[in-house]
Amino acid sequence: MTQQITVQLAETKREKPDQTNLGFGRVFTDHMFMMDYTEGTGWHDARIVPYQPLTLDPSAMVFHYGQTVFEGMKAYLTEEGRVFLFRPEKNMERLNCSNERLCIPQIDGDFIIEGLKQLIEVDQDWIPTAEGTSLYIRPFIIATEPFLGVAPAKNYTLMIIMSPVGLYYKEGIAPVKILVENDFVRAVKGGTGEAKTGGNYASSLKAQEIASGKEYSQVLWLDGVEKKYIEEVGSMNVFFKIDGEVVTPALNGSILHGVTRDSVIQLLKHWNVPVSERRLSIDEIAQAYRDGKLEEAFGTGTAAVISPIGEFLWGEEKIVLNNGETGELSKKIYDTITGIQKGKLEDPFDWITEVPVSAAK
Repeated sequence: MTQQITVQLAETKREKPDQTNLGFGRVFTDHMFMMDYTEGTGWHDARIVPYQPLTLDPSAMVFHYGQTVFEGMKAYLTEEGRVFLFRPEKNMERLNCSNERLCIPQIDGDFIIEGLKQLIEVDQDWIPTAEGTSLYIRPFIIATEPFLGVAPAKNYTLMIIMSPVGLYYKEGIAPVKILVENDFVRAVKGGTGEAKTGGNYASSLKAQEIASGKEYSQVLWLDGVEKKYIEEVGSMNVFFKIDGEVVTPALNGSILHGVTRDSVIQLLKHWNVPVSERRLSIDEIAQAYRDGKLEEAFGTGTAAVISPIGEFLWGEEKIVLNNGETGELSKKIYDTITGIQKGKLEDPFDWITEVPVSAAK
């Protein structure tokens, strides 16, 4: 792709938020990246423009048939003022996998990363510096064709917006309580579980609402057929340490290919920690707990990186891990990945992509 990226700078800048109270996903930077797709022309008109509301026809197909995909990434500012992205090529690969499932045209991942780098350079002063903060990046694609018909759209818009964020969970890397979901399911093989698409998250809200009402942070999803095998926790992949071995559910067609999940597996193998990807039932977890072999559990994802689990509620049985405290391995993984992301630790895996910036703070 040889097209150029045009840049229109905002005439007025937004007030930046208090870095000590950022929250997550509430405040957005001055600019955004946009690009359009037209059948017969392909992807075109790549541009960086001031952050602004969209104007869409009420019949735009995204509103009616849910043809949309997204990604989640972060940019990090090191102590030396360098700007790092963490494995952005994997996000672009996954975005194209989601595109394939939702019948959305493929993108040129390298070109989108280049557009993202330029966007970060334009808004580099939005990257927060406080401990535990980063610049969250949301690439997404929506179907924009005005047509009430169930078919792949002929027009799309790709956008990237960015938000300075603090920790996803206010408690930071502190164990959360999880409700095992026995009624609702997140996805089934053959559905859209492998794709990062909005409908998957909308369908999860009811179970989350019930869990919150019982003062649990998230739900543990079981498979959609037998409601027996573990899939994900909330919107994260999940790991268990059982008698010295780390186990995570195998990718089966309904589980998201997590970038952090893959990074954790690589890291554990690098440390010679036994790790396996296989089918894992909730009965096995409960029995491991009763036998005193369930040592740790944690979720993995871009937003929180590592989210230790302190308790599961499965029916009437409470499964309390590590006395409700953060496990040693969970903490080590978190410290290592965030250390690599922030440039504090060596990167032996070539995970980091540096963003050239002219004068990072």
